[in-house]
Amino acid sequence: MSSTPQIFEPEYTPEVARVTAPVQERLKDIIPEVEWAVHAPYIAEINRLKKELNAVLLVHNYQTPEIFHGVADFVGDSLALARKATEVDADIIVQCGVHFMAETTKLLNPDKTVLIPDLRAGCSLAASITGADVRRLREQNPGVPVVSYVNTTADVKAETDVCCTSSNAVAVVESLGVDKVIFTPDGYLAQYVASQTDVEVIYWEGACEVHEKFTGDELRDYRKGYPGISVIAHPECPPDVLEEADFVGSTSGMINWVQQKQPEQVVMITECSMSDNVAVENPNVDFVRPCNLCPHMKRITLPRILDSLRNRQYEVTIDPDVADRARRSVERMLEIG
Repeated sequence: MSSTPQIFEPEYTPEVARVTAPVQERLKDIIPEVEWAVHAPYIAEINRLKKELNAVLLVHNYQTPEIFHGVADFVGDSLALARKATEVDADIIVQCGVHFMAETTKLLNPDKTVLIPDLRAGCSLAASITGADVRRLREQNPGVPVVSYVNTTADVKAETDVCCTSSNAVAVVESLGVDKVIFTPDGYLAQYVASQTDVEVIYWEGACEVHEKFTGDELRDYRKGYPGISVIAHPECPPDVLEEADFVGSTSGMINWVQQKQPEQVVMITECSMSDNVAVENPNVDFVRPCNLCPHMKRITLPRILDSLRNRQYEVTIDPDVADRARRSVERMLEIG
């Protein structure tokens, strides 16, 4: 007999339509009505199971709207989700992001069950560097502290003095009170940090496969095609992109900028699902949508989230010795803020 879990496909019923109607109303301008019968049964069943299992879902800003607005308990960027991971009162945490985020959640919740709906949800940045690479960097630069972007594996975090996210990278670097730091693994973020501080930054040349696709020429074309448009960009983008942007910030920073400025028209230079999610909360803003999708984030779907809850798959585990050392670098990041 096969041990493969049976695929469960919930049905669209009048009761499902009723309980999901508020979500459908919120997403009516984002998700076509004809698609709702596909999403609604999963949303209803996931939300039912969460209560039954005392589970919560941490959902990154890059997830699709039916996940972001339909089943999330907490949403945000890597830093926000890391903070929420320390506050949740649940037996099971499902990380609806990529694998390094699930590892970070496990580091901060060692006694809880942490699940990720698809083990293949990786990250080009996290894959660009290993703990051994960090040790070699230390040997080449004796006494220089290492700051690692949270987009790294636990193995890398274990060799790191302090982690950071794009929203607090400058503050973390300056908090060390040194003249020089090693920054891994995002070379573009490191260059942006170096432009914002007097601290010398030695960086690893990793890159996000989504953000590195954008170009300065592309942004100039947006300005030509949409006169008066506001251009806001993530610091993982190349320098020529950031030079053309009206605002540079983390995903949470970009969201706050739109909410506060309420531009007539804006293009968010980052993963494209975020524009859909932010548009729901800002109906008066016209979003021009570049469509660079993260193939790893898009492995997280409603059916896979439901399977994860039903079958307790896939549980995230970390070697205890690695976890103890990695946890310190993450906790130091949270202390800095």
